[in-house]
Amino acid sequence: MSTAIYEVKRLADVKAPAGFAERVLAQVGAADSYAVFETVLGHVYVAWSRFGVSAAMRSKSAGEFEEWFRKDVGRQLVRVDPPEDLAAKIEEQLDGKRRLKFDLRGLTPFTQAVLMKTQEIRRGEVRPYGWIAREIGHPAAVRAVGTALANNPIPYFIPCHRVVRTDGMIGNYGGGGPEAKRSILTLEGVQLKRLEKLAHSGLRYEGVRSTKIFCFPTCFHGRRVREGNFVFFHDESEARAAGYRPCKDCRPAVA
Repeated sequence: MSTAIYEVKRLADVKAPAGFAERVLAQVGAADSYAVFETVLGHVYVAWSRFGVSAAMRSKSAGEFEEWFRKDVGRQLVRVDPPEDLAAKIEEQLDGKRRLKFDLRGLTPFTQAVLMKTQEIRRGEVRPYGWIAREIGHPAAVRAVGTALANNPIPYFIPCHRVVRTDGMIGNYGGGGPEAKRSILTLEGVQLKRLEKLAHSGLRYEGVRSTKIFCFPTCFHGRRVREGNFVFFHDESEARAAGYRPCKDCRPAVA
């Protein structure tokens, strides 16, 4: 047997280490990596690529997360040891700081716009679906916004839990249902009883008597306002008729 043929045969008999092919796919962007992290929300499985975090889920097992990822995201997945700084970035993201980059490949431009706008909602605040639709230039697409958020592959970090129904009620949540949504919002400091009381009364906005500005309930501008200094409105026209102008921060209406 010639030396060349022997070398070819020898290389053909060499077996790659377990997981080698998957790691190569991850490095070239054809597969995503993942690990499980302990967070304030419990164990969260997080996937990422060289473009950023691509998925997150509080799964019962690694197998469940892998199956969901392959079905919904459509790429290969390999479990690895995470980068040293990723756990800290995840903790800070959940604490209200925008530290993570996201991989939204495969999502439509509309869905990407919905998710990127949702990122702007501060920790401890909520906005209605209609606000997202108006802010991205599709004011009539409220239902489509709800669908995009229901299928958000990166809940918790892209905070779809901070988006509520147009009538002010909490609504459903793709990251674990209404109870999970309530739990996360409470953890973030949202006064759910107050929010739901206003919603049941049909009151959508709160105005501050001293500034003549009206906001969405939970806007951070109202956090240090005494309850007696608030006045509440059913709609935008009622607020404007009373001489109030919309907040430039939470933007409850077009200025």
